[in-house]
Amino acid sequence: MKVIICGAGQVGWQIARHLSGELNDVTVVDNNPDLVRRATETLDVQGISGFASYPDVLDRAGAKDADMIIAATHSDEVNMVTCQVAHSVFGIQRKIARLRSQSYLTAIYSDLYRRDHLPIDVVISPEREVAAAAMRRLSVPAAFDTELFMDDDAQLLGISVDEDCPIVNTPLRQLTDLFSTLRTIVVGIRREGSLFAPEPGDQIFTGDECYVFSHVDDVERTMEIFGKKHGKQDRVVIVGGGNVGLEVASTLEQHKTRIRAKVIERDRKCAEMAAEALERTIVLNGDGLDASLLSEAGISRADAMLAVTDDDKTNLLAAVRAKAEGCPLAIALINDPTLVPLMTPLGIDAYINPRATTVSSILRHIRHGRVRQVYSIGDAEAEVIEAEVLSTSPMAGQKLRDIDFPEGVLVGALRKGDEVVRPSGGLRIEEGDTIALFAMAKDVPEVERLMQVSIDFF
Repeated sequence: MKVIICGAGQVGWQIARHLSGELNDVTVVDNNPDLVRRATETLDVQGISGFASYPDVLDRAGAKDADMIIAATHSDEVNMVTCQVAHSVFGIQRKIARLRSQSYLTAIYSDLYRRDHLPIDVVISPEREVAAAAMRRLSVPAAFDTELFMDDDAQLLGISVDEDCPIVNTPLRQLTDLFSTLRTIVVGIRREGSLFAPEPGDQIFTGDECYVFSHVDDVERTMEIFGKKHGKQDRVVIVGGGNVGLEVASTLEQHKTRIRAKVIERDRKCAEMAAEALERTIVLNGDGLDASLLSEAGISRADAMLAVTDDDKTNLLAAVRAKAEGCPLAIALINDPTLVPLMTPLGIDAYINPRATTVSSILRHIRHGRVRQVYSIGDAEAEVIEAEVLSTSPMAGQKLRDIDFPEGVLVGALRKGDEVVRPSGGLRIEEGDTIALFAMAKDVPEVERLMQVSIDFF
């Protein structure tokens, strides 16, 4: 597949890394020569320096025979015009654009993206993706990572294993025997910094970070088995009232259970805009690192604190201050993955990586086959892929034990009709089933082969 990626920033570079690693023909376009050089020197991609919306630049990038264009520059308008030029001049079939301005995303204006207007096939909103990720973190506060699958009937949980975990040193196959009715599978373990797909005989040790696939009805019991409390979040303090903070606060206001939220925003104009946009949320103007302001926001009585400013270090420090003031759950927005190892020493409970959430959203629309969901784990170390099993798939009609999965691939869940079931060796995969697979990055191409499908379905 030939793909043009416009924008060589964090998101564009990560998408290029995924696609080039799977032997796709990738060209990166950016008006910053240094970013283009970084991409071409570190990845197996071609690079073009120039403005992505210019027809001659796209022509040099090979737009005439490209299968897909991904517009992920920092400008919404450039991304929109790029998709228009890709459609009108070069006839590129698949067009994905990242749009940040909420005005462009309002439902009443959705007609804007019709093929006869602005022909964008998929619109990705980082703010909405991050807000959704924040809500998932709040739904399972004891998990450091989480994502929903199978139409929200199955959930991926990242769980840290502490000394008081009841199942430490227990082989995974023994867990299956002990909890035979529990629809939960351990699909990945990070140990001493390395992520791997475990074997049935592998044990869970203190300090491990486990990725667990669970039916949503069994999440609370799963957390208890790992020695974690599963509490509700009724009071939330949000540090940062920009696009992300405003989207999170708006989502909390619309939540089916009443969640009382307070927003702290340093910029007065931004705070006034947030106060005007929100109905039930109190907005405080000031520094989120100020202990007296945090006290005024009720941080010691809050169930959770979300630090979602546009500065990673501010988010880390705000989370540390919140923990020091007695907040039981602190979540920080972190763009720079090199800062993630600091979380544990600083006592921060969880983080949200906007780059990873955006990358996952884009990958969902890139993968071959009837892919319904993709979630990128860690620094592009692994993916969880949910897809419909088609008649052309080598898996169709086979029992799970007979399918030649690579060592780095495990089945997390399977949907048959309306029921999500726990995978077992004797379970037969049929056309129309939905399967969720955990795959190490090197094994993703083989997973795509197992999802094999004709180009008509792409």
